[in-house]
Amino acid sequence: MAKITYIEHNGTEHTVDVASGLTVMEGARDNNIPGIEADCGGACACSTCHAYIDADWFRKLPGVEAMEEDMLDFAWNPEPGKSRLTCQIKVTDDLDGLVVRLPEKQI
Repeated sequence: MAKITYIEHNGTEHTVDVASGLTVMEGARDNNIPGIEADCGGACACSTCHAYIDADWFRKLPGVEAMEEDMLDFAWNPEPGKSRLTCQIKVTDDLDGLVVRLPEKQI
């Protein structure tokens, strides 16, 4: 289990416990966090679960695979070294304290 903080574009913070084995996107969906739409349900096919990851955490995550990199091109205002699709980040105990910032909108 990891405690993850989701920060909406307007600054509203939501800190929730997310079970290991779920994705960061599923943690947002299961806890009704606004700002992550997850239209494709986690299939890495829509980019509506895009989020910005703080630099220290970004380096600790597994690398971005080709499919995710391609889908990030369709995200709202992606930023190199910050943008990830939350459906591609598996939660582990090592992610306890992770902070994700949500974009102004999802497209």
